[in-house]
Amino acid sequence: MGSSQSKVPEAAIHEKLVERLQAIQLHNEMEIVEDYIYIKGEAPPKYTSVVPYQQDISIAAAEEWEKELMEDPKNRLALAALSSNPTSSIITSRSTAIKDTQTFNIKIPLEGSPVTNQRSSGRCWLFASTNVFRVAIMKKYRLKEFQLSQSYLFYWDKIEKANYFLENVLDTVEEPLDGRLLQALLASPVGDGGQWDMVANLVQKYGLVPQTLYPDSYNAMNSSSMDRLITTKLREDALRLRSLASSSTSTDPTILKSSLAATKEKMLREIHLILTLMLGPPPSPSKAFTWEFYDRDGTFCSVRTRPTAFAKELSDARTVRALGGTNVHTLFSLVNDPRNAYNRLLSVSRLGNVWEGRPVTYVNVDMSTMKKACIAMLQRGLPVFFGCDVGKYSDSAMGIMDTDLFDYELGFNVKLGMKKAERLMTGESAMTHAMVLTAVHVVDGKPVRWRVENSWSKDAGTEGYFVMSDAWMDEFVYQAVVDPAVVSAAVRKVLEQKPKILDLWDPMGALA
Repeated sequence: MGSSQSKVPEAAIHEKLVERLQAIQLHNEMEIVEDYIYIKGEAPPKYTSVVPYQQDISIAAAEEWEKELMEDPKNRLALAALSSNPTSSIITSRSTAIKDTQTFNIKIPLEGSPVTNQRSSGRCWLFASTNVFRVAIMKKYRLKEFQLSQSYLFYWDKIEKANYFLENVLDTVEEPLDGRLLQALLASPVGDGGQWDMVANLVQKYGLVPQTLYPDSYNAMNSSSMDRLITTKLREDALRLRSLASSSTSTDPTILKSSLAATKEKMLREIHLILTLMLGPPPSPSKAFTWEFYDRDGTFCSVRTRPTAFAKELSDARTVRALGGTNVHTLFSLVNDPRNAYNRLLSVSRLGNVWEGRPVTYVNVDMSTMKKACIAMLQRGLPVFFGCDVGKYSDSAMGIMDTDLFDYELGFNVKLGMKKAERLMTGESAMTHAMVLTAVHVVDGKPVRWRVENSWSKDAGTEGYFVMSDAWMDEFVYQAVVDPAVVSAAVRKVLEQKPKILDLWDPMGALA
């Protein structure tokens, strides 16, 4: 604004003086009541122009709100519908459901089958990652259907997480037990969730096995009881370890260290016992197994190898050629976190599973960079592991994830307008689920919708597959795991940075 607009003209000053004098003359003929003025003999207005601030809920106000609400026929119709039916069935946009079709002009030739089912467990990250790995194995061995054992990785992840937790307990003895860090560590010592780098740790150390050699047990498919038992045991162990580590009964650090090591080993053996009895003894990572199968032509095949050697086959020359030059062991995570600077390496303090293993790291990029990398992966014929907030604007029965799917304004006359960064800052959103991209529909060079392979069985979506709108991807997808070859040299260079360390309780520390 110009400086002349900030000055008050002299004529206006004169008019204000006249108004003040007239007000003084009328003062004796008027009374002031609360926040309004009225002349004697006249009734005060029913409502004031200024609503007084009230700290509590006024019953009278609530009754007035209800009266005004029910005077609108639209609200009476909404009441009848919303109070008797699931909200989603009332506010679902039919036009959105119609346009989100399972048709795509870029699709990988081999998606992998069958559609998997994690059942009542939080193993989505293991299902998504093995759904990526299996494509390489299916191509190499010419398979029609194949699954890697998710339970095999699940077993070793649990025992590694138990050790990781106990090491963190010893490393934080000086921290207060009721402090935020210890409370965050104690919240979920062996939760089912995980991250891509955590999968990489497990595969490198323990390898992979076909599912037929270590199928799901009841407790793999229904993990909550097992998790509760192990969590309770580890919390108890944490108190004992902290007490022992803080004890002054021995001044010899060597004796104390030996005592801590023996105590921790006993604790881990108890966790090992629980896991083995509830999941079953897994194949040994160092011993050979025999895998017998039929290829897609019906030819009987037999392979004898070790889990670690089987995993290394993903990097052999034949497999890499079959995957268009991609070595799945070199894949890394892109994330979109608008709270932090782009082209920045991020990591999360004390988040992991294998102690002193590969840390959880993310290269933070804008959504355009992430989408281009995902499209390039699909063009190579490779599925893409990604992490998202699956519960927002999604319907698992229809298999649709679209920001236009539910019309909350129509149903409630309420607008929801937080941006992605604001949802992260307020705890409204985080990575809650991992799935796999297998196709995309591109129009005029821009993605419109994406095909998603889920791990909720064939009963969810279209035979187990979902449609994700590109707008939904912008708002609720946080991570995509890609080949370094499909990003620019500048993005690859970010991997060489010293990472910015986020707190353990940061939203980027959420496990899918």
